[in-house]
Amino acid sequence: MDTLDRLEARSIYILREAYREFSNLCMLWSIGKDSTVLLWLARRAFFGHVPFSLLHIDTHFKIPEMIQYRDRMAREWKLNMVYGENDEAISCRKTFPDGHADRITCCRSLKSEALRRTLSGEWPRYRMDHASGEYVRELNRKPYTGVIVGVRADEEGSRSKERYFSSRDKDHEWDIADQPPELWNQFKTDFAPGTHVRVHPLLDWTELNIWEYIEREGIAVVPLYFNQGNGKRYRSLGCFPCTHPVDSDARTVRDIIEELRTGKFANIAERSGRAQDREDGGGLETLRREGYM
Repeated sequence: MDTLDRLEARSIYILREAYREFSNLCMLWSIGKDSTVLLWLARRAFFGHVPFSLLHIDTHFKIPEMIQYRDRMAREWKLNMVYGENDEAISCRKTFPDGHADRITCCRSLKSEALRRTLSGEWPRYRMDHASGEYVRELNRKPYTGVIVGVRADEEGSRSKERYFSSRDKDHEWDIADQPPELWNQFKTDFAPGTHVRVHPLLDWTELNIWEYIEREGIAVVPLYFNQGNGKRYRSLGCFPCTHPVDSDARTVRDIIEELRTGKFANIAERSGRAQDREDGGGLETLRREGYM
């Protein structure tokens, strides 16, 4: 087995363990390259079918191409697609783009709080109706006891402190100091009632591994990752007021792989284009302790 085969096998193993252990499971789909690879792995783990909901937290400030891609793939792959949102903050314009909140407060409201309350079932969820292609309000909002997330340890400092099975308390807050060891494929999946668990099947993948796997498997990703003729492309995707492209001539997956292999971004963080990271003095750790993705 080569490196990609080993990473794929472990991720599939983690996905199957999570499905076996947690009664009401969902997977976060940010529409980025990592969570799209995770979605591909889930389809492979369960023989072309994804047996749990795909949850997207919609801030209403995503780049339009991202939402178009989400809905197209949900229809093509017949995904159980759900989204949640902080309707109150959006309708009252308590957001950074409207000038009524700074970036960190906006992230906390539109992402952390929206995720926490959507997972718990406190706030409405909207599920795609495949017959009409529209989203309809879900009536039975049973809390999700576990959520699968596509974070990687090399992407950002606080993510390197995660475990494959990482517990949060009933309020979805993360105590970094209170985590079980994970040795020799021995994972703790038995948690106290009320514990919320986040599952990280991509934890040991790197940015290069992700793009190599995308190339090998022929996975379609959002075109924003490629140079469209203006000498720039997105390396990480988020809300358009806070996400900026990098200088790059890469027009194909192979071009991106070559950029990474030659060290073009060796001294530039993958999330350098995400403005909220710079404004959080803890390098996103503060937000992530509160439930941020």
